[in-house]
Amino acid sequence: MLNISNNSIQRKVSLNDFESYTHLKRSHRHGLPRWLTIFLVAVLFICLFLPWTQNINSKGYVTTRSPEQRPQSIPSVIGGRVEHWYVREGDFVKQGDTIVFISEIKSEYFDPELLTRTSEQLNAKAQSIETYDRKIGALQNQYTALKESLGLKREQTINKIQQARNKISMDSIDLVAYTTNKDIALNQLSRTRELYEKGLKTLTELQDKEYKVQAATAAVSVQENKLLIGKNELVNLKIELQAIERDYEDKLAKSLSEQQSAISSRLESVAATSKLQNQFSTYSERQKFYYITAPQSGYITRTIKKGIGETVKEGEDIVTIMPDTYELAVEIYTRPQDIPLLEIGERVQLRFDGWPAIVISGWPKASTGVFTGRIVAIDKFISDNGYYRLLVSPDPDQRAWPDPLSVGAGVHAFILLKEVPVWYEVWRLLNGFPPDFYRGDKSITSDIKPKVPLKSIK
Repeated sequence: MLNISNNSIQRKVSLNDFESYTHLKRSHRHGLPRWLTIFLVAVLFICLFLPWTQNINSKGYVTTRSPEQRPQSIPSVIGGRVEHWYVREGDFVKQGDTIVFISEIKSEYFDPELLTRTSEQLNAKAQSIETYDRKIGALQNQYTALKESLGLKREQTINKIQQARNKISMDSIDLVAYTTNKDIALNQLSRTRELYEKGLKTLTELQDKEYKVQAATAAVSVQENKLLIGKNELVNLKIELQAIERDYEDKLAKSLSEQQSAISSRLESVAATSKLQNQFSTYSERQKFYYITAPQSGYITRTIKKGIGETVKEGEDIVTIMPDTYELAVEIYTRPQDIPLLEIGERVQLRFDGWPAIVISGWPKASTGVFTGRIVAIDKFISDNGYYRLLVSPDPDQRAWPDPLSVGAGVHAFILLKEVPVWYEVWRLLNGFPPDFYRGDKSITSDIKPKVPLKSIK
Protein backbone atom coordinates (compact mmCIF):
# COMPACT_ATOMS: atom_id res chain seq x y z
CA MET A 1 0.00 0.00 0.00
CA LEU A 2 2.87 2.35 0.71
CA ASN A 3 4.66 1.32 -2.50
CA ILE A 4 8.00 1.00 -0.75
CA SER A 5 8.68 -2.45 -2.17
CA ASN A 6 9.33 -3.65 -5.70
CA ASN A 7 6.59 -6.25 -5.30
CA SER A 8 3.35 -4.36 -5.93
CA ILE A 9 -0.06 -5.76 -5.03
CA GLN A 10 -1.98 -3.52 -7.42
CA ARG A 11 -2.05 -6.34 -10.01
CA LYS A 12 -3.59 -8.75 -7.55
CA VAL A 13 -5.89 -6.42 -5.52
CA SER A 14 -8.06 -3.63 -6.93
CA LEU A 15 -8.08 -0.72 -4.45
CA ASN A 16 -11.12 0.83 -6.12
CA ASP A 17 -13.21 -2.02 -4.78
CA PHE A 18 -12.77 -0.63 -1.26
CA GLU A 19 -15.15 2.19 -0.24
CA SER A 20 -12.75 3.69 2.31
CA TYR A 21 -10.06 4.08 -0.34
CA THR A 22 -12.55 5.79 -2.61
CA HIS A 23 -13.45 8.37 0.07
CA LEU A 24 -9.81 8.96 0.94
CA LYS A 25 -8.89 9.47 -2.69
CA ARG A 26 -11.77 11.92 -3.17
CA SER A 27 -10.68 13.99 -0.12
CA HIS A 28 -7.17 14.46 -1.51
CA ARG A 29 -8.54 15.82 -4.70
CA HIS A 30 -10.24 18.77 -2.93
CA GLY A 31 -7.45 20.91 -1.21
CA LEU A 32 -7.77 24.13 0.82
CA PRO A 33 -9.27 26.83 -1.31
CA ARG A 34 -6.85 29.45 -2.49
CA TRP A 35 -9.03 32.34 -1.36
CA LEU A 36 -9.13 30.99 2.22
CA THR A 37 -5.38 30.76 2.32
CA ILE A 38 -5.06 34.30 1.07
CA PHE A 39 -7.61 35.47 3.66
CA LEU A 40 -5.75 33.83 6.55
CA VAL A 41 -2.43 35.27 5.43
CA ALA A 42 -4.03 38.71 5.14
CA VAL A 43 -5.52 38.44 8.62
CA LEU A 44 -2.19 37.44 10.10
CA PHE A 45 -0.48 40.29 8.28
CA ILE A 46 -3.03 42.79 9.55
CA CYS A 47 -2.67 41.41 13.11
CA LEU A 48 1.01 42.26 12.98
CA PHE A 49 0.03 45.96 12.90
CA LEU A 50 -2.40 45.76 15.80
CA PRO A 51 -1.41 47.70 18.97
CA TRP A 52 0.30 45.72 21.68
CA THR A 53 1.02 47.00 25.20
CA GLN A 54 4.49 46.07 26.33
CA ASN A 55 4.74 44.74 29.87
CA ILE A 56 7.11 43.29 32.43
CA ASN A 57 5.93 39.99 33.89
CA SER A 58 6.90 39.00 37.40
CA LYS A 59 5.87 36.70 40.20
CA GLY A 60 5.73 37.31 43.90
CA TYR A 61 3.60 36.94 46.97
CA VAL A 62 1.32 38.94 49.19
CA THR A 63 2.95 40.68 52.16
CA THR A 64 2.39 43.79 54.26
CA ARG A 65 3.89 47.19 53.78
CA SER A 66 4.62 47.88 57.46
CA PRO A 67 7.18 45.59 59.13
CA GLU A 68 5.16 45.41 62.36
CA GLN A 69 2.16 44.05 60.45
CA ARG A 70 3.99 41.02 59.07
CA PRO A 71 3.99 37.58 60.73
CA GLN A 72 6.55 37.54 63.49
CA SER A 73 8.09 35.01 65.81
CA ILE A 74 7.95 35.64 69.55
CA PRO A 75 11.25 34.65 71.17
CA SER A 76 12.08 33.93 74.78
CA VAL A 77 14.29 36.68 76.18
CA ILE A 78 15.76 34.31 78.79
CA GLY A 79 16.45 30.62 78.86
CA GLY A 80 13.95 28.47 80.71
CA ARG A 81 11.71 25.43 80.79
CA VAL A 82 8.14 25.43 79.46
CA GLU A 83 5.73 24.99 82.37
CA HIS A 84 2.29 25.94 81.08
CA TRP A 85 0.63 26.99 77.79
CA TYR A 86 -2.22 29.49 77.85
CA VAL A 87 -3.07 29.44 74.11
CA ARG A 88 -3.52 27.03 71.24
CA GLU A 89 -2.80 27.40 67.55
CA GLY A 90 -5.41 29.57 65.85
CA ASP A 91 -6.38 31.43 69.04
CA PHE A 92 -6.81 35.18 68.94
CA VAL A 93 -4.81 37.06 71.57
CA LYS A 94 -4.79 40.70 72.54
CA GLN A 95 -1.71 42.74 73.20
CA GLY A 96 -0.30 41.78 76.62
CA ASP A 97 -2.11 38.43 76.87
CA THR A 98 -0.02 35.62 78.37
CA ILE A 99 1.02 32.96 75.88
CA VAL A 100 3.26 30.64 77.88
CA PHE A 101 4.91 30.46 81.30
CA ILE A 102 8.51 29.30 81.67
CA SER A 103 10.55 28.52 84.79
CA GLU A 104 14.19 29.21 85.61
CA ILE A 105 16.96 26.82 84.61
CA LYS A 106 20.06 28.76 85.76
CA SER A 107 21.35 27.89 89.23
CA GLU A 108 22.18 31.48 90.19
CA TYR A 109 18.48 32.36 89.99
CA PHE A 110 17.05 29.35 91.85
CA ASP A 111 16.74 31.16 95.21
CA PRO A 112 13.02 31.96 95.72
CA GLU A 113 13.96 34.85 98.07
CA LEU A 114 16.48 36.30 95.65
CA LEU A 115 14.82 39.70 95.45
CA THR A 116 14.37 39.95 99.21
CA ARG A 117 18.00 39.11 99.97
CA THR A 118 19.26 41.41 97.29
CA SER A 119 17.08 44.19 98.71
CA GLU A 120 18.58 43.59 102.19
CA GLN A 121 22.11 43.83 100.78
CA LEU A 122 21.11 47.00 98.97
CA ASN A 123 19.75 48.57 102.17
CA ALA A 124 22.90 47.62 104.09
CA LYS A 125 25.11 49.22 101.47
CA ALA A 126 22.92 52.32 101.49
CA GLN A 127 23.32 52.58 105.30
CA SER A 128 27.08 52.18 104.97
CA ILE A 129 27.08 55.15 102.61
CA GLU A 130 25.32 57.21 105.31
CA THR A 131 27.91 56.04 107.87
CA TYR A 132 30.76 57.09 105.62
CA ASP A 133 29.05 60.44 105.12
CA ARG A 134 29.01 61.02 108.85
CA LYS A 135 32.63 59.87 109.16
CA ILE A 136 33.68 62.21 106.38
CA GLY A 137 31.89 65.07 108.14
CA ALA A 138 33.63 64.29 111.44
CA LEU A 139 37.03 64.14 109.72
CA GLN A 140 36.34 67.44 108.01
CA ASN A 141 35.51 69.01 111.38
CA GLN A 142 38.67 67.48 112.84
CA TYR A 143 40.73 68.89 109.99
CA THR A 144 39.21 72.33 110.51
CA ALA A 145 39.88 72.15 114.28
CA LEU A 146 43.50 71.14 113.69
CA LYS A 147 43.99 74.06 111.32
CA GLU A 148 42.50 76.45 113.90
CA SER A 149 44.65 74.94 116.67
CA LEU A 150 47.71 75.29 114.46
CA GLY A 151 46.91 78.96 113.96
CA LEU A 152 46.53 79.52 117.73
CA LYS A 153 49.74 77.65 118.51
CA ARG A 154 51.62 79.58 115.88
CA GLU A 155 50.36 82.93 117.20
CA GLN A 156 51.19 81.91 120.77
CA THR A 157 54.72 80.87 119.86
CA ILE A 158 55.22 83.97 117.72
CA ASN A 159 54.19 86.08 120.73
CA LYS A 160 56.70 84.25 122.93
CA ILE A 161 59.39 84.83 120.31
CA GLN A 162 58.55 88.51 120.27
CA GLN A 163 58.71 88.62 124.07
CA ALA A 164 62.06 86.84 123.99
CA ARG A 165 63.36 89.35 121.47
CA ASN A 166 62.19 92.22 123.70
CA LYS A 167 63.84 90.62 126.72
CA ILE A 168 67.08 90.17 124.76
CA SER A 169 66.93 93.81 123.79
CA MET A 170 66.46 94.89 127.43
CA ASP A 171 69.21 92.55 128.59
CA SER A 172 71.51 93.99 125.98
CA ILE A 173 70.81 97.48 127.30
CA ASP A 174 71.40 96.34 130.88
CA LEU A 175 74.64 94.68 129.76
CA VAL A 176 75.80 97.97 128.28
CA ALA A 177 74.92 99.72 131.56
CA TYR A 178 76.72 97.13 133.63
CA THR A 179 79.70 97.31 131.35
CA THR A 180 79.76 101.11 131.75
CA ASN A 181 79.57 100.76 135.52
CA LYS A 182 82.44 98.33 135.38
CA ASP A 183 84.51 100.76 133.36
CA ILE A 184 83.72 103.54 135.83
CA ALA A 185 84.65 101.31 138.74
CA LEU A 186 87.94 100.38 137.08
CA ASN A 187 88.68 104.07 136.47
CA GLN A 188 87.90 104.96 140.05
CA LEU A 189 90.06 102.10 141.30
CA SER A 190 92.96 103.31 139.18
CA ARG A 191 92.74 106.90 140.52
CA THR A 192 92.22 105.70 144.08
CA ARG A 193 95.32 103.46 143.80
CA GLU A 194 97.39 106.45 142.57
CA LEU A 195 96.14 108.59 145.42
CA TYR A 196 96.75 105.74 147.89
CA GLU A 197 100.35 105.51 146.73
CA LYS A 198 100.72 109.25 147.26
CA GLY A 199 99.13 108.87 150.66
CA LEU A 200 96.07 110.82 149.85
CA LYS A 201 93.64 107.88 150.16
CA THR A 202 93.37 105.30 152.83
CA LEU A 203 93.63 101.55 152.36
CA THR A 204 89.95 101.19 153.21
CA GLU A 205 88.97 103.45 150.36
CA LEU A 206 91.24 101.49 148.02
CA GLN A 207 89.76 98.19 149.10
CA ASP A 208 86.25 99.65 148.71
CA LYS A 209 87.00 100.58 145.09
CA GLU A 210 88.40 97.10 144.44
CA TYR A 211 85.22 95.60 145.84
CA LYS A 212 83.09 97.80 143.54
CA VAL A 213 85.16 96.69 140.56
CA GLN A 214 84.61 93.07 141.48
CA ALA A 215 80.89 93.68 142.00
CA ALA A 216 80.60 95.44 138.62
CA THR A 217 82.54 92.62 136.92
CA ALA A 218 80.24 90.05 138.51
CA ALA A 219 77.17 92.04 137.41
CA VAL A 220 78.50 92.16 133.86
CA SER A 221 79.08 88.38 133.87
CA VAL A 222 75.59 87.76 135.23
CA GLN A 223 74.04 90.02 132.61
CA GLU A 224 76.02 88.35 129.83
CA ASN A 225 74.78 84.98 131.03
CA LYS A 226 71.25 86.34 131.19
CA LEU A 227 71.55 87.72 127.65
CA LEU A 228 72.90 84.39 126.43
CA ILE A 229 70.02 82.56 128.09
CA GLY A 230 67.54 84.92 126.40
CA LYS A 231 69.11 84.27 123.01
CA ASN A 232 68.97 80.53 123.63
CA GLU A 233 65.32 80.85 124.58
CA LEU A 234 64.67 82.73 121.32
CA VAL A 235 66.37 79.97 119.35
CA ASN A 236 64.38 77.35 121.23
CA LEU A 237 61.12 79.21 120.53
CA LYS A 238 61.93 79.32 116.81
CA ILE A 239 62.68 75.60 116.88
CA GLU A 240 59.48 75.03 118.83
CA LEU A 241 57.53 76.98 116.20
CA GLN A 242 58.95 74.76 113.46
CA ALA A 243 58.24 71.67 115.52
CA ILE A 244 54.64 72.79 116.08
CA GLU A 245 54.17 73.39 112.36
CA ARG A 246 55.69 70.00 111.51
CA ASP A 247 53.57 68.27 114.14
CA TYR A 248 50.36 69.86 112.94
CA GLU A 249 51.28 69.24 109.31
CA ASP A 250 51.52 65.55 110.17
CA LYS A 251 48.23 65.67 112.01
CA LEU A 252 46.55 67.55 109.17
CA ALA A 253 47.99 65.16 106.57
CA LYS A 254 46.83 62.19 108.62
CA SER A 255 43.36 63.69 109.02
CA LEU A 256 43.21 64.49 105.31
CA SER A 257 44.39 60.96 104.47
CA GLU A 258 41.69 59.46 106.69
CA GLN A 259 39.18 61.79 105.05
CA GLN A 260 40.24 60.67 101.56
CA SER A 261 40.14 57.04 102.68
CA ALA A 262 36.62 57.55 103.96
CA ILE A 263 35.64 59.22 100.66
CA SER A 264 37.22 56.32 98.73
CA SER A 265 35.36 53.80 100.89
CA ARG A 266 32.16 55.76 100.36
CA LEU A 267 32.68 55.71 96.59
CA GLU A 268 33.26 51.96 96.76
CA SER A 269 30.02 51.62 98.69
CA VAL A 270 28.26 53.78 96.11
CA ALA A 271 29.64 51.57 93.32
CA ALA A 272 28.61 48.43 95.22
CA THR A 273 25.18 49.95 95.83
CA SER A 274 24.79 50.79 92.13
CA LYS A 275 25.84 47.26 91.26
CA LEU A 276 23.31 45.83 93.69
CA GLN A 277 20.64 48.16 92.31
CA ASN A 278 21.51 46.92 88.84
CA GLN A 279 21.29 43.31 90.01
CA PHE A 280 18.01 43.99 91.78
CA SER A 281 16.55 45.61 88.66
CA THR A 282 17.89 42.75 86.53
CA TYR A 283 16.34 40.16 88.83
CA SER A 284 13.04 42.05 88.88
CA GLU A 285 12.94 42.42 85.10
CA ARG A 286 14.02 38.80 84.61
CA GLN A 287 11.06 37.55 86.59
CA LYS A 288 8.78 39.48 84.24
CA PHE A 289 10.11 37.43 81.33
CA TYR A 290 8.84 34.20 82.89
CA TYR A 291 5.47 35.08 81.38
CA ILE A 292 5.80 35.50 77.62
CA THR A 293 3.09 37.85 76.37
CA ALA A 294 1.79 38.89 72.97
CA PRO A 295 3.54 42.04 71.66
CA GLN A 296 0.41 42.94 69.65
CA SER A 297 -3.06 41.65 68.94
CA GLY A 298 -3.24 38.82 66.43
CA TYR A 299 -3.66 35.11 65.80
CA ILE A 300 -1.35 32.35 67.02
CA THR A 301 -0.38 30.61 63.79
CA ARG A 302 2.19 28.08 64.94
CA THR A 303 3.79 26.91 68.17
CA ILE A 304 7.47 26.18 67.59
CA LYS A 305 8.05 24.66 71.04
CA LYS A 306 5.67 21.94 72.12
CA GLY A 307 4.80 20.10 75.30
CA ILE A 308 5.62 20.71 78.95
CA GLY A 309 9.14 20.63 80.32
CA GLU A 310 10.84 21.41 77.03
CA THR A 311 13.90 23.63 77.42
CA VAL A 312 14.00 26.99 75.67
CA LYS A 313 17.29 28.71 74.92
CA GLU A 314 17.84 32.42 75.31
CA GLY A 315 16.52 34.26 72.23
CA GLU A 316 14.93 31.11 70.78
CA ASP A 317 11.55 31.46 69.05
CA ILE A 318 8.52 29.91 70.77
CA VAL A 319 5.42 30.86 68.76
CA THR A 320 4.50 32.73 65.59
CA ILE A 321 1.81 35.40 65.60
CA MET A 322 0.00 37.12 62.75
CA PRO A 323 -1.34 40.65 63.48
CA ASP A 324 -5.10 41.01 63.14
CA THR A 325 -4.93 44.34 61.31
CA TYR A 326 -2.59 44.88 58.40
CA GLU A 327 -2.21 46.79 55.18
CA LEU A 328 -1.66 44.40 52.30
CA ALA A 329 1.04 44.84 49.70
CA VAL A 330 2.64 42.68 47.02
CA GLU A 331 6.32 41.85 46.88
CA ILE A 332 7.54 41.06 43.36
CA TYR A 333 10.96 40.72 41.73
CA THR A 334 12.10 41.98 38.35
CA ARG A 335 15.22 41.70 36.21
CA PRO A 336 18.01 44.27 36.56
CA GLN A 337 17.56 45.36 32.92
CA ASP A 338 13.96 46.37 33.65
CA ILE A 339 14.77 48.56 36.67
CA PRO A 340 15.55 51.75 34.63
CA LEU A 341 12.05 51.49 33.12
CA LEU A 342 10.28 51.55 36.50
CA GLU A 343 9.51 54.36 38.88
CA ILE A 344 7.51 54.99 42.05
CA GLY A 345 3.79 55.25 41.30
CA GLU A 346 3.92 52.97 38.24
CA ARG A 347 0.66 51.03 37.75
CA VAL A 348 0.84 47.22 38.08
CA GLN A 349 -1.78 44.62 37.04
CA LEU A 350 -2.10 41.73 39.50
CA ARG A 351 -3.61 38.27 39.39
CA PHE A 352 -3.89 36.57 42.78
CA ASP A 353 -3.82 32.82 43.27
CA GLY A 354 -7.31 31.55 44.04
CA TRP A 355 -9.11 34.33 42.15
CA PRO A 356 -9.91 33.31 38.55
CA ALA A 357 -8.90 35.81 35.91
CA ILE A 358 -8.38 36.02 32.18
CA VAL A 359 -5.16 37.86 31.52
CA ILE A 360 -4.08 39.08 28.09
CA SER A 361 -0.92 40.94 28.85
CA GLY A 362 -0.75 42.71 25.48
CA TRP A 363 -4.38 43.89 25.60
CA PRO A 364 -5.02 44.86 29.24
CA LYS A 365 -8.49 46.18 28.46
CA ALA A 366 -9.51 42.70 27.41
CA SER A 367 -8.30 41.17 30.71
CA THR A 368 -10.87 40.37 33.37
CA GLY A 369 -10.55 39.43 37.03
CA VAL A 370 -7.29 41.37 37.51
CA PHE A 371 -6.55 43.89 40.23
CA THR A 372 -4.51 47.06 40.13
CA GLY A 373 -1.68 48.31 42.32
CA ARG A 374 1.01 50.95 42.28
CA ILE A 375 4.73 50.66 42.99
CA VAL A 376 5.59 52.26 46.33
CA ALA A 377 9.18 51.05 46.83
CA ILE A 378 12.07 49.88 44.68
CA ASP A 379 15.11 48.31 46.30
CA LYS A 380 18.39 50.08 45.66
CA PHE A 381 20.37 46.87 46.13
CA ILE A 382 19.98 43.61 44.27
CA SER A 383 18.57 40.60 46.12
CA ASP A 384 20.30 37.28 46.63
CA ASN A 385 18.28 35.73 43.78
CA GLY A 386 19.75 38.19 41.26
CA TYR A 387 16.57 40.28 40.94
CA TYR A 388 15.43 43.62 42.31
CA ARG A 389 12.54 43.67 44.74
CA LEU A 390 9.47 45.87 44.19
CA LEU A 391 6.74 46.63 46.70
CA VAL A 392 3.26 47.26 45.33
CA SER A 393 0.34 48.72 47.30
CA PRO A 394 -3.37 48.80 46.32
CA ASP A 395 -4.43 51.54 43.94
CA PRO A 396 -7.03 53.63 45.79
CA ASP A 397 -8.60 54.74 42.49
CA GLN A 398 -9.28 51.18 41.31
CA ARG A 399 -11.17 48.14 42.54
CA ALA A 400 -10.23 47.06 46.08
CA TRP A 401 -8.27 43.89 46.58
CA PRO A 402 -10.19 40.82 47.88
CA ASP A 403 -10.91 40.83 51.60
CA PRO A 404 -10.08 37.11 52.12
CA LEU A 405 -6.61 37.67 50.66
CA SER A 406 -3.99 36.32 53.08
CA VAL A 407 -0.36 37.15 53.58
CA GLY A 408 1.86 34.76 51.66
CA ALA A 409 -0.53 34.10 48.78
CA GLY A 410 1.05 33.91 45.33
CA VAL A 411 0.55 36.63 42.75
CA HIS A 412 1.40 37.14 39.11
CA ALA A 413 2.09 40.75 38.12
CA PHE A 414 2.66 42.51 34.85
CA ILE A 415 3.65 46.15 34.56
CA LEU A 416 2.28 48.03 31.54
CA LEU A 417 4.77 50.02 29.50
CA LYS A 418 4.64 51.45 25.95
CA GLU A 419 2.05 50.62 23.29
CA VAL A 420 3.77 49.22 20.13
CA PRO A 421 2.71 47.17 17.07
CA VAL A 422 2.60 43.39 17.36
CA TRP A 423 5.34 42.94 14.76
CA TYR A 424 7.65 45.20 16.81
CA GLU A 425 7.02 43.19 19.98
CA VAL A 426 7.72 39.93 18.14
CA TRP A 427 10.89 41.38 16.71
CA ARG A 428 11.93 42.63 20.20
CA LEU A 429 11.34 39.25 21.82
CA LEU A 430 13.26 37.43 19.09
CA ASN A 431 16.23 39.74 19.65
CA GLY A 432 15.95 39.71 23.46
CA PHE A 433 15.76 43.52 23.78
CA PRO A 434 14.22 45.11 26.91
CA PRO A 435 10.86 46.86 26.57
CA ASP A 436 10.76 50.49 25.47
CA PHE A 437 10.73 53.22 28.04
CA TYR A 438 7.22 54.19 29.02
CA ARG A 439 7.71 57.96 28.86
CA GLY A 440 8.66 59.84 25.73
CA ASP A 441 11.77 61.90 25.24
CA LYS A 442 9.94 65.11 25.98
CA SER A 443 8.85 63.98 29.42
CA ILE A 444 12.33 62.73 30.16
CA THR A 445 14.05 65.96 29.25
CA SER A 446 11.45 68.05 31.01
CA ASP A 447 12.19 66.32 34.34
CA ILE A 448 15.91 67.09 34.10
CA LYS A 449 16.78 70.36 35.83
CA PRO A 450 20.28 71.80 35.45
CA LYS A 451 22.08 72.31 38.74
CA VAL A 452 23.94 75.36 37.34
CA PRO A 453 22.13 78.33 35.78
CA LEU A 454 22.33 78.30 32.01
CA LYS A 455 23.72 81.84 31.90
CA SER A 456 26.78 80.72 33.89
CA ILE A 457 27.65 77.99 31.40
CA LYS A 458 30.25 79.14 28.88
